[in-house]
Formats: sequence, C-alpha cells, structure tokens
Amino acid sequence: MLTLDFHPTGRHFLQIPGPSPVPDRILRAMSLPTIDHRGPEFGQLGLKVLGGIQQIFKTKHPVAIYPASGTGAWEAALANTLSPGDKVLMYETGHFASLWNKMALRLGVVPEFLAYAGKDEHLPHAPGWRRGVQPDLIEDRLRKDTAREIKAVCVVHNETSTGVTSDIAAVRKAIDAAGHPALLMVDTISGLASADFRHDEWGVDVTVSGSQKGLMLPPGISFNALSPRALEANKTAKLPRAFWAWDEIVEMNKDGYWPYTPNTNLLYGLSEALDMILGEGLDNVFARHQRWAAGVRSAVNAWGLPIQCADPSVYSPVLTGVITPEGVDADAVRRLIHSRFDLSLGTGLGKLKGRMFRMGHLGDSNDLTLVAMVAGVEMGLKLSGVKLAGSGVQAAMDHFASHPAGGALRQAA
Repeated sequence: MLTLDFHPTGRHFLQIPGPSPVPDRILRAMSLPTIDHRGPEFGQLGLKVLGGIQQIFKTKHPVAIYPASGTGAWEAALANTLSPGDKVLMYETGHFASLWNKMALRLGVVPEFLAYAGKDEHLPHAPGWRRGVQPDLIEDRLRKDTAREIKAVCVVHNETSTGVTSDIAAVRKAIDAAGHPALLMVDTISGLASADFRHDEWGVDVTVSGSQKGLMLPPGISFNALSPRALEANKTAKLPRAFWAWDEIVEMNKDGYWPYTPNTNLLYGLSEALDMILGEGLDNVFARHQRWAAGVRSAVNAWGLPIQCADPSVYSPVLTGVITPEGVDADAVRRLIHSRFDLSLGTGLGKLKGRMFRMGHLGDSNDLTLVAMVAGVEMGLKLSGVKLAGSGVQAAMDHFASHPAGGALRQAA
C-alpha cells in the first residue's frame, strides 16, 4: 500500500533542477489566510507582484502571470501571437526544446527544428544536447526565408535537461543581421532569477518562465513577459485562446486584479520571493549561483566524469549534468542514492535517459548543502562500482573554502 507520510529523520535533500527547495520564509508567507481576490487588499498585492516581477525579467512592459505550470506559459506564448499554419523556427538543445516543438505541432503551427550537426564521442546519438544554440544557423536560415514565412524564433535559454545556457543576445543579433521580422520567444523557465536574463535589452518579444526554479516557489505560477511587438502580433493572431488571452489579463492587471480566480497564496509566496531576491540584488543572486555551479563542477572534474555541457562558455549556473560511464545505468545510480541517502537528483530525460543524471544547485541551498549533495553522489557512484579519479567532496570543499561568498553570513563574535 502506498504511504504518503514517510518522513525519515533529518531533512530530505531535494537537489533536482526544480522544483527547487522552498525557503521556510516563503512557506510561512504562503500559510497566510486566503483573502478576497476582488477586495482592496488583493489589488495591492497584485500591483506589488506585477511590479516586482518586471524587475526580475528586466522589463518595463507587461508580464502576464498565470495559475499554471511553465507548460501553460509555452502555450500562451504561441497561442497569443500565431495563427494556424504559421511557420516557426525552433532550435533543439534538449528535452524541453523538443517538448515545446511538440506543443507547436499540436497547436497547428508548423515548426522547423534546427539542430547541431557535429559529432560527440560521449553521446553520438544526441550531440546537440551538449551544446547551446548556434546563432549563425538561425541567421543563415532566416536569410533564406525571403518570403518572410517564419513568424517566430523559439529558443530555450537555460535547457534544464542538459545544463546548457544559450546566448540570447547573440540570437537577437542573428535575427537582426538577417533583417528578419520574426518574433523572438525564449523559454527561461529554469534560468529566471538564477541566470542573467534581460528581456528588454536583449530584444525578446515573449519570455516564458515558471515559479518552481530560481524564484524558489512551489510549482503553480507561470509567466509571459511581453514586448510591444508581441502585443501588436496578438491583435491579428488567430490561434484559439481564452484562458491564456493576454488582452483581458493585461487590462485587469492595471489595477492589480485578474479576469479569473488567481492562486492567491502562491502570490503571497511570490511577493516574499521578490522581497528576498530584490533585497539581495539580482547581480549578487547571479554571482552566488555561478559560484555554486563552479564548486559542483570542480567535484565532477575531480571524479573524472564528463559534464553534460561540452562547452565551458555556456555552463549553466542552475544545474550540472553528469554523464556516467558506458554500461552504467545513470537511473540505477540515482535510485540507489535516493534510497540510501534521501537525496533526490534529476533523471536523464528523452535522449539522455539512463546516460546521465542532473545535480541542481539553486533554491534554498548553501555551501554545505552542496557539499552534502556531492558527498551523497560520490558515495552512490562508488557503491555502483564507478571508478573515480579523485575525491569530488574534497574538490568542492577546497573550492568553497578558497572562494568565499561575497559577504559574511554572520558577524564574528
């Protein structure tokens, strides 16, 4: 019989790349009594979170907030800007780029899927799943589209399945260099509030994100950050939409309300998350995640195992993928680690299933959280018979000891 009240001693180590560990401060905020979503207090809450999330996206334009997962925000981005039969250009960087492509097909859009054409010794069946978007391929394809049939370019900023962060500013430059009017749509579901993202400055038309990654919330909120060009495209788009429609949401958001019942208590949590992130300062948040990522990568390098991302210039600050040796089932290693050490790691998805696992370094974490994660993984790898070149635990400890955080956590007595 399945039991849902299994609570071993200590605290579970949730080190998947999202949902991320939720700080107690946010959980307490979410426990506040639910209020009238048409009352004056709610309007104040709505205006606060709408203004704060604009700062996170770095935009002066509207951000639509949905009571949905990131998948819903994918659909909203497509449905609000496109018409049946419209062509879109997508780029395969991993499992989530592939799922967005699948969704476009189901909505009646015609996607073209670009992919890295090179070879890879570790993953010959999925070489593009170790690298970021190649803007030159996008520019070349758009130059060939002389009839301007392609209506949008869709790319993933931080590919959660692989640990690769693509250069979105370079994609925008590629579109501009081709002189093409296509909209730029970006999924930064796992990148927002952990990796630098600039909606306005980078010329993004629709940015898609969710609550359960860098914002440190449970799943259940998703976002569309909009540009004036996207709002203009919305006026002529013909794909059916009702719940996802931007026009009603943007209009009612002016007073802090929604055209339907929003997820009030998650918005309490979002308000608290915004206070935490903006209080620390976005640049400090980004630096913290880069530092954590470097410490975890130092452990993987010490083990002598390949990092999923093959290009150091686009390493993700949010997660690190680890490729296991040929013949070693990464999922079996991950299950052993979970059962023995109460540590959850991300599984390999799609083409990567069984060949890699993912270590998340985001959310309510700190140096010792990540050292403990590395220790659990190292023990699990050894118990699985994987021969390691050296101690990842020692490498991570050395990194964090020699690269102190920006400020002291406590004042010395």
